[in-house]
Amino acid sequence: MQNNLKNPPTRPARALLGAALTAAALAAAALGGCKSPAPAVPAAPQAAKEAAPAPLPAEPTPAAALLPPASAPAAAVAEDPATTYVKYCSLCHGNLREGYAADNAPSLKSLTFLQTASTQFLVDSIARGRPGTAMAAYGSEFGGPLSGPTVAALVTWLRQDAPQLLPIDATLAVGDPQQGQALFGQKCADCHGAPTQRATAVHLFNQVFLALASDGFLRHAIVYGRPGTDMEAWDKELKPEQIEHLVAYLRSLAVAGAAQPPPPPAGPPAEPWVESPVLNPTGQHAEFQLKDDRLVTPEAVNQALVQKRRIVIADARAPSDWSRLRIPGAVSLPYYDLRNIDKIPNDGTWVIAYCACPHHASGVVVDELRKRGYKHTAVMDEGIFAFQHKGFAVVASEGGVPTPAPPAYDQPHLHPGLHAVPPALPAPVPGAAAAPVPALPVPAPAPVAAPPAPAPHR
Repeated sequence: MQNNLKNPPTRPARALLGAALTAAALAAAALGGCKSPAPAVPAAPQAAKEAAPAPLPAEPTPAAALLPPASAPAAAVAEDPATTYVKYCSLCHGNLREGYAADNAPSLKSLTFLQTASTQFLVDSIARGRPGTAMAAYGSEFGGPLSGPTVAALVTWLRQDAPQLLPIDATLAVGDPQQGQALFGQKCADCHGAPTQRATAVHLFNQVFLALASDGFLRHAIVYGRPGTDMEAWDKELKPEQIEHLVAYLRSLAVAGAAQPPPPPAGPPAEPWVESPVLNPTGQHAEFQLKDDRLVTPEAVNQALVQKRRIVIADARAPSDWSRLRIPGAVSLPYYDLRNIDKIPNDGTWVIAYCACPHHASGVVVDELRKRGYKHTAVMDEGIFAFQHKGFAVVASEGGVPTPAPPAYDQPHLHPGLHAVPPALPAPVPGAAAAPVPALPVPAPAPVAAPPAPAPHR
């Protein structure tokens, strides 16, 4: 299930995984948008806008202590950053960092993005991820696979041919959130969605993104766009005061304290792998009718679980995502680390893989299973967020901001490249000003030789 798009589609199709490491992380940063009008947007809160996040203090994040050791894999040793990128990021961001390979992951070569994304912004984005999207938290302190030095080396590699950072206008937005809300509905919502509904471009209401992105960062992206993507420069169409209204609207929707990843679900720490991954081992074998010889609906998966059919459920996302939201009984089998794949019995039991992108990471797992001769394998169409929003049982963290609904598609079972149906915008999510997020220390990366060009990712 690979998307070979060379250029971002007119309206990027949703695809893969939050896997895309820097990918999604930087993704959320790379404001991608489009110009089509959309339905009315959620009303902006009346509260006065707060100051943009100040430089984040270099201190350990308290959220690290919330992750049980049992669900935190050993941090990866610093490695060649090109290898790191191919292994974790290229699936969504493309082998050449061109973006839009999956899950609408933006280009990591965009000039205006690289001119304004600081090292600290990139480090925090990769480590913390973008909760509620396919971009997992990849930092080891949040249960991800990458150590601090590995993240730092990756950021250095991403910036190796980047332009010099520009001084971002630090002026706080002086616009009116109410007027910004109206402008957002006219100019932005068709691509960027709403607080509780993702669309085809970066979800600008993501609380980690809002905590890390200053008003100046947002302003620069709107004014200059993201060349090479659907995000146009709006300086010719919008007046300066209108841009201020938009920034003020986005800032008004930040929720205090919501930028920290939620703790794992209550109860004893869960193990990402168990001796036998088979659910309901004495039950009848599940039966599925596949779409395109590959996909099974969330409804069919839920029915098999309710009927206690014999089945294996594999979560193809990073363990940090698995620990905070998963289908009950699912084992963690990250797309980038398949060392446990042979523990799945090859005896005719159905193996269903899912991710959040919604097909690419799980597709990696299914492709490997089929290569090894497993007869009954399938990808759960639309991924974990669609499963959750359909009201089916999940194991989830308590508290935090509700997960936004995934994008709506006219043909959800097909692969990337399709156009999305613009979502209807739901009622507004009340929000207060976002509290500053403690920054992760930026470790000095070990010197590395000039990295080779990324090898093609399966």
